[in-house]
Amino acid sequence: MAKKETFWRSVITACGMLIIILTLAIGAFLIYKGVGTFTVFHHSVAEFLFSPDWNPADDFTGGGHVGAAIFIFGSISICMLALLISAPFSIAAAIFMAEISPRLSEKIFQPAVEIFIGIPSVVYGWVGVTVLVPFLERVFHLPYGFSVLAGALVLAVMIFPSITSVSADALRSVPEEYKEAAYGLGSTRWQVIWRVLLPAARPGVLTGIILGLARAFGEALAVAMVIGKKLAFPENIFSPTNNLTSAIASDMGGAAEGGEYNLALWTMALLLLLISYAFILLVRKISEKQVRKE
Repeated sequence: MAKKETFWRSVITACGMLIIILTLAIGAFLIYKGVGTFTVFHHSVAEFLFSPDWNPADDFTGGGHVGAAIFIFGSISICMLALLISAPFSIAAAIFMAEISPRLSEKIFQPAVEIFIGIPSVVYGWVGVTVLVPFLERVFHLPYGFSVLAGALVLAVMIFPSITSVSADALRSVPEEYKEAAYGLGSTRWQVIWRVLLPAARPGVLTGIILGLARAFGEALAVAMVIGKKLAFPENIFSPTNNLTSAIASDMGGAAEGGEYNLALWTMALLLLLISYAFILLVRKISEKQVRKE
């Protein structure tokens, strides 16, 4: 028995170490590739982050411009709008699942939310192109429906299940004594939800929102299909634009390996990795704060 325990402990430890090594290897590889824009072709970080002039040379001599501000702003604007759309519905759905009708939710609503998680992103993108884009064009009398709003709506649907599931788990984890005490003081159901459940579950809800935002930043295909991929800052939410993931997905395969264009795209990928790490650290910070409170 002891030998079996030792064997499986070793297997689990090896798997954990492998995951750590793979994560570090991916990070090291992206750093090696991503810094080439600054070390090989001698562009500045300020140019990459703040310049809108994107015209890198697809060769090994350089001399182009690698301003990625349009892509960065496009990613931020689309993701933040998606979060503003999705978060209220997600939190409301989580409250319904955890407090209003938990039995009905367990049989119907929870499985439906889980189905949304399993739908491939290309399906969301295809529905966006064939249904959402023509709808926006017709309703708002636009010359074209490809826009920031289209990308945000597609992303909002995609991140809805993640935020809802994590938020519902956070609400369910609130001790029953909190609710019983509130009801004992004469609180209504809405007062219990608003003044007891949501404040107590706030760290978990914020974690769900951050995880949803992280997924939104990393999504490529579905967004690329509906935002128009125009190299310009959006004038409003009905304007087309471009973002980091769309640029990487569409251009990486055609750029010369090791050229200025190729390394600039790798720098975009490195930026996305750093953004993901920032979200992970933020989630850990929220979790540690909650543990200290408990």
